[in-house]
Amino acid sequence: MPDWLQVILLGVIEGITEFLPVSSTGHLLLAEQWIGEQPEHFTIFIQSGTVLAVLAVFRERVGELIEKWREKETQDYLKKLGFSFVLTGLGGMALKIMGWELPNESTPIAWALLIGGAMFVAFELHHRKKTTKTETKKTLPDITWTIAIAFGVAQLIAMVFPGASRSGTTILIGLILGMHRREAVEFSFLLGVPTLLAAGGYELASALKEDAAAVQAEWQMLLLGTLVSGVTAFLVVKWLLGYLQKNSFMVFGWYRIAIGIAVLALGGRNAVG
Repeated sequence: MPDWLQVILLGVIEGITEFLPVSSTGHLLLAEQWIGEQPEHFTIFIQSGTVLAVLAVFRERVGELIEKWREKETQDYLKKLGFSFVLTGLGGMALKIMGWELPNESTPIAWALLIGGAMFVAFELHHRKKTTKTETKKTLPDITWTIAIAFGVAQLIAMVFPGASRSGTTILIGLILGMHRREAVEFSFLLGVPTLLAAGGYELASALKEDAAAVQAEWQMLLLGTLVSGVTAFLVVKWLLGYLQKNSFMVFGWYRIAIGIAVLALGGRNAVG
């Protein structure tokens, strides 16, 4: 398979799965088992393209946060968003110092998909009678410090267990703590902006330090993957927000369960890549 086609496929997979609660890292690692492995910095860097998609989709909310940054409600929201990011960053740095690396087998990815899927299904079955009629787009959601801490920890869990899904884990914990679906999605996605940018910047800087010539030689592929993931993510996030107006996360729960079972059935012990 030509390198450019491989990059496009990985960019599409990243764009589709980054903000759906199904795990982008898990899907990319599984995809690389069949279409070829890419350096870790490539996988993480192209996630940066999805950041542009979130900023574009939530441009009104972002504009509101900038315009009203002096207001107490906005400052409180931004403080808690920042706290969640810092908590994740400190935890990520600790993991790096301890020498943690992504698992290179598909079995833990499959189990993370299964467990997360089962939790989504269980939650939605328990709350299936609830509607989103009381949700609003005009006011900032009431983010407690408990939610801020939980979101930071949830991102760390997703970091340690590929297949758990950063968006899936944070959204699920938000729902469990009483947030409306749209509120949980919005806070999760906005939190993803600094998180993904920081992760992409760190990995790129590390790769440049280790082998700058190799990274410079592949800049076109990095740009292509980032562009494809960004365009795809924009379309997916727009669709997801519309979908959640009348639907729940149930379908994503069952999808995760199906994929997890399929991976285990196909041989979860096979090394990824």
